[in-house]
Amino acid sequence: MVEKILKAKHWQIFILMIGIPLVFQIFMMLTMFSDLDTDSNPDHKKIIGIFQFFPVIMILYISVFFSWFWSIGIGLQNKVPASIKMKIKKFKIFFFIPLIYITLLSIGMGISFSGYSFSNNFFPNNLGLMLPLIILPLHLFSMFCMFYMLYFCSKTIKTVELQKEVSFGEFIGEFFSLWFYPIGIWFIQPKINKLAKKIEEIQDIGKNDNI
Repeated sequence: MVEKILKAKHWQIFILMIGIPLVFQIFMMLTMFSDLDTDSNPDHKKIIGIFQFFPVIMILYISVFFSWFWSIGIGLQNKVPASIKMKIKKFKIFFFIPLIYITLLSIGMGISFSGYSFSNNFFPNNLGLMLPLIILPLHLFSMFCMFYMLYFCSKTIKTVELQKEVSFGEFIGEFFSLWFYPIGIWFIQPKINKLAKKIEEIQDIGKNDNI
């Protein structure tokens, strides 16, 4: 899977990451507005119920999004010079924290929109005040983790490209390309394709030498 993502064309990643979820979202919005236009007394529960499919869109999106970053951060490591130590364990920890957080948050929102509710005795009465205190720190920390993902992946790309230790100033272009990925993907993915091709060529040479 990692190799396929590294070799994928920019338009393929764009369609999977942005195109399909966007079409799905547009379809949901059109369905909702059509109900509002055709019915003088629209069923608000039905309209809200449409949003129970929100987790489907989000999970589809984050699956491609995080798979892309994982492929960059982990898939290119075998081309990083042996003298350079990348903090792979730290990357993996910071990778899974926002992934789990966003997944659970999306599922929770879907459950809320579907009309599911807990009994009054399940949570304390001040749950409404507690939720922001719980979610806000998690949200901020997840944002920090994602910025570290941007940093690590952009550094990995430039390290593999230059085959030397790099400073932030040298990979700032890759950093912003990954940050603003709807545009940056058209520039960064071709570079990833070239690096992946070099890795494959080196592996083929190694196999031939062993024969």
